[in-house]
Amino acid sequence: MKLTHRTILAAPLLGAAAFLATSCSAPVEETAPISQAAPAGAPQAQPVAATENEGIGKTAPDFTLTDSNGKSHKLSDFRGKHVVLEWLNPDCPFVKKHYGSGNMQKLQKEATAQGVVWLSIVSSAPGNQGNYPPAEHNKLAKEKGANSTAILLDADGTVGKLYRAKTTPHMFVIGPKGEKLYDGAIDDKPTADQADVKGAKNYVMAALKEAKAGKKVTNPTTQPYGCSVKY
Repeated sequence: MKLTHRTILAAPLLGAAAFLATSCSAPVEETAPISQAAPAGAPQAQPVAATENEGIGKTAPDFTLTDSNGKSHKLSDFRGKHVVLEWLNPDCPFVKKHYGSGNMQKLQKEATAQGVVWLSIVSSAPGNQGNYPPAEHNKLAKEKGANSTAILLDADGTVGKLYRAKTTPHMFVIGPKGEKLYDGAIDDKPTADQADVKGAKNYVMAALKEAKAGKKVTNPTTQPYGCSVKY
């Protein structure tokens, strides 16, 4: 092909246009959930292999946090009991799925009736979605009929980052000796649709059932889903 003066000039102009088009694309919204509602037939979250960082079978990091009533709680004080850690953001659509359907409250009630300690942890930073004054958290919990042992406030994100909590909800099960038994999703339906609660396999209750029976947890880690924790 014969190159003309016009052809030579057009090439860099086209390249510049492509660069500008790419550079000016809209940024991802900060509050966008990590997992969006999955369309019908889409692959669901599957168990993933445990890693050294997840520390399954090892002693879970100890911590002390103050709850929404001003009471201090230290994880190691609950030795001898199973503990569930639930990362909470009341405004997250995925959290609303489980509270709006009554699923989370039901799980909390069933677990605590068996002597399990259920701690809901809020790691949203001041000014970010899900961060409320203690009294407001109590009000929201009462309105929803929550049955957790306590709502712990982690506004600086120290505990959330210590546990590498990625989503709301992100669930952990801690054993009586303080060992981490489970790390991952609440169930196998990674959507914000309340209708998907019915028929879902609940990984947390399955882990508790196996652990309390003295069995090894079949799925010790799964891929968590929900809104990103608003550190």
